[in-house]
Amino acid sequence: MLGSTHGTFTTGLRARVDACGESPRTAVHGHAAAPGDRDVSGRELYAEVPDLDRFFRPRSVAVVGASDTEGRPNTGITRQLLAWAERVGAELVPVHPTRTAVFGIGCVRSVKELAEPVDLAVLLVADPLPVVEELGEAGVRFAVAFASGFAETGASGAAAQERLAEAVRRTGIRLLGPNTNLNAFERFRDDLDGPAVALITQSGHQGRPLFTLQELGVRLSHWAPTGNEADLETADFISYFASLPEVGAIAAYVEGLKDGRSFLLAADRAAREGVPVVAVKVGRTETGARTAASHTGKLTGADRVVDAAMRQFGVIRVDGLDQLQDTATLLARARAPLADGVVVYSISGGTGAHFADLATAAGLTLPTLPQAKRDELHQWIPEYLNVANPVDNGGHPVGDWRGRKIIDAILADPSVGVLICPITGPFPPMSDKLAQDLVDAAEATDKLVCVVWGSPLGTEDAYRTTLLGSSRVATFRTFGNCVGAVKAYLDHHRFTAGYRSPFDEAPRTPSPSFRKAQALMRPGQRLSEHAAKQLLRAYGIRVPREQLVTSAAAAVRAAGLVGYPVVMKASGARLAHKTELGLVKVGLTSASQVRDAYRDLTDIARYEGIDLDGVLVCQMVGKGVEMVVGVTRDDLFGPTVTVGLGGVLVEVLNDTAVRVPPFGEREARSMLDELRGRALLDGVRGAPPADVDALVEVVLRVQRMALELDGDLSELDINPLMVLPRGQGAVALDALAVCR
Repeated sequence: MLGSTHGTFTTGLRARVDACGESPRTAVHGHAAAPGDRDVSGRELYAEVPDLDRFFRPRSVAVVGASDTEGRPNTGITRQLLAWAERVGAELVPVHPTRTAVFGIGCVRSVKELAEPVDLAVLLVADPLPVVEELGEAGVRFAVAFASGFAETGASGAAAQERLAEAVRRTGIRLLGPNTNLNAFERFRDDLDGPAVALITQSGHQGRPLFTLQELGVRLSHWAPTGNEADLETADFISYFASLPEVGAIAAYVEGLKDGRSFLLAADRAAREGVPVVAVKVGRTETGARTAASHTGKLTGADRVVDAAMRQFGVIRVDGLDQLQDTATLLARARAPLADGVVVYSISGGTGAHFADLATAAGLTLPTLPQAKRDELHQWIPEYLNVANPVDNGGHPVGDWRGRKIIDAILADPSVGVLICPITGPFPPMSDKLAQDLVDAAEATDKLVCVVWGSPLGTEDAYRTTLLGSSRVATFRTFGNCVGAVKAYLDHHRFTAGYRSPFDEAPRTPSPSFRKAQALMRPGQRLSEHAAKQLLRAYGIRVPREQLVTSAAAAVRAAGLVGYPVVMKASGARLAHKTELGLVKVGLTSASQVRDAYRDLTDIARYEGIDLDGVLVCQMVGKGVEMVVGVTRDDLFGPTVTVGLGGVLVEVLNDTAVRVPPFGEREARSMLDELRGRALLDGVRGAPPADVDALVEVVLRVQRMALELDGDLSELDINPLMVLPRGQGAVALDALAVCR
């Protein structure tokens, strides 16, 4: 089988202190997180692996509500559990209040009559709550509740589920469900070897396509149908599966996350172990999110935050179940790449060009083969055909001895890590020979060989026997799935090369900045611009020289101290959008202009019914790139940090990137690279390059603020943050802060 070799990735940090004050990164402990460690806001930093061995391989199983009466649903379930218990070597104990035996096995009337504690109890009852209480007293470790009618049904069901969850917490039992099914007890093929795919689904039916991968020779090791997740959740199974040596990849179908933090800790553990997690997460659209909530009764989360958080912790998000199958299979079975270069090899110039377009658009690197390699290929391929990449062989060479020579020559190039051969349709005997050559070449190389079998039939011997019979060739049915899976494969190994957990970088203790800032917070209130800037200054974020004044005469004196030209702005806790109301005056150069501006600002505020705490007289800052940096709270993940193009058109441009703290410098720079307007920071139309280092520093200081003030700060908006030319820093010209 294909080997599974996974490395790790690091987030590099440069200690940097500027004139603004302490670097938030120098105060970080910087040691590996361990069980029990918590960050400065009291949240866990390490995902402990739940001991689920006795759930999947119990020594004894109690079936509460067991039945052998034909035609009853519980009878079919009991029969399946009997077969499963026999396969895993477990003793099954039926539990029923009125039966003495079920399927010939002696029955006990209640959980209380169990002779000794069992590892797992399967609850075939409408109301599992009373049984859970009894299981706790009986010392049962795990339980499964199939019953529905809980959080998926609305408020009353959610309340019932919370009562069930509380009983589970109180008794110490670990519960799968409610609203789950029998998927964990399926018959898995035991004649397949190599790294396996472990499956997690919140909807059992959505896992069926992946379960049938076994018929294509792909090994599946586990299936966790998590249902409503009153207790055990997707995150628990990710952490557990990532710790198993036989698991090469984890495939998940997620409708809603029970807890965003737990999910990220689990994803972090998988990244530490080098085990890829591939997920379909529904809820990209409002309709999808609403449907998912009705099905599982959990928060779906703002999708932009979910998407960013997954990428931040290396979770590969795909859209369809077919993509989930193909991507998880490739990542589970393929060796680590020896190079990032992809070569497309085909018998048709049109096919090669089409595939090359798709691959390049997806971000794959298609290196031009060197002249020496092209000369070598032209020994077997006519001179008039292009062999630079994509490589077009014209068809005939695949039918004889030349075919294997061409494939081996391409794979021998050091820039090539992946060879992709799209076979758009069967054309025996040449397609049979080509498929066999690809399989034989794959057996002789450590590089990845992919084939796209384009026939809609899929019954051809070259596909069913030759290609699917190989554990070394990754076979796809569509161009798109092949491109997506190869991109995910290369990205995953790039991400995990030298991985250092962001949680290892999280601050454990408050900084001096926190103590200064906390004194400025006003619970439940919005801070004025002046107060918000004091908050920024506490964290070493540069703001203009300014003074808050309450008279025209004081404004003139302040302008003299600040230095002309000045900007004057109304300042008040209820004042958010000053420019639209005419409450900002720019470029004032004289005392008379300052006096007039003061009167204008206070008159407008009085007319609009706005209470002011004064007027700000501010330093006029030079031109730069206007950015926005902010903090908001997500229902699932808590504080999030946003950076993007700012100014008065921030809502129109909507060009932002978001991350969930903690994160390091590398992630902050990655945020900037996601922006459509990133080129503005590099200088356009004669403008000098902006001070990107200073911008990154502000982003990191803001995330430190978000972590330390998690219980105090609801929202922060720095807009605009003027990023000055390189070497001149960044200045927060305006700020809004809302306290919790």
